[in-house]
Amino acid sequence: MTRKTDTLYVNALAKGLQVLRAFDEANSEMSLSQIAARTGLDKSAVQRLANTLHLEGFLEKDSGTRRFRPSHAWLELAYAYYWSDPLVPQAMPKLIELSQQIGETINMAELSGEHIIYVSRLPTKRSYFAATIIGRKLPALSTSAGRAILSTWPEAEWRAAVADWPLKSFTPRTTLDRDEIADSIARIAQDGYAISCNQMILNEIGLAAPIWGPDGRARAAVQCSVSSYRWDEDMLREKVLPVLLETANAISPMGQG
Repeated sequence: MTRKTDTLYVNALAKGLQVLRAFDEANSEMSLSQIAARTGLDKSAVQRLANTLHLEGFLEKDSGTRRFRPSHAWLELAYAYYWSDPLVPQAMPKLIELSQQIGETINMAELSGEHIIYVSRLPTKRSYFAATIIGRKLPALSTSAGRAILSTWPEAEWRAAVADWPLKSFTPRTTLDRDEIADSIARIAQDGYAISCNQMILNEIGLAAPIWGPDGRARAAVQCSVSSYRWDEDMLREKVLPVLLETANAISPMGQG
């Protein structure tokens, strides 16, 4: 059923959510005109929607510039989400232990549509700010975590994802060749882990292992990010991969039986 034919679909609410989704790391504070340009909604509608969201506590409004930005209510929603996701409290003690063992950035990512989203992040003192924030969403095909998750799916399904899901260039060396990505996922399915270089950040290596679900397919992964100035792939396989796999297996409902 499409949105247009769904009799329970509330168009006004959907437009309000469009306004909220217009805010991101590159657009953290906007005027009505900027929100209208980002959403494609007309300015009068944006004015009513933004004002309502402001009065309901979801947007703050600068009295001088009259620009809007997200409020603390967004953090309250994230707080509610964390209590609703059983994987996060189950995984956190094991992620902390892994972080302490290897002294590198540890993330847990979950699949969110055609993207992965970081739901837990344990940075180091060397981490840059963006790498410390939960909620960052990235194309699944461009990440070691996303490819690790997809590798657990039936081959026909992950190949369909490789053919259709979005790609984005983050560095001059981000892989955009879908055949190359398909070959990578096929190898990951055999190896049980994913490794990638220079995909999100130059001179960064990502290592990820899937967290298997009770149905035999993953919807999340444990991921480690390291600098290629300090590590190479052979070192990661020798020193980090065994404990990373152990952690993912301990979190997995299938791995605890």
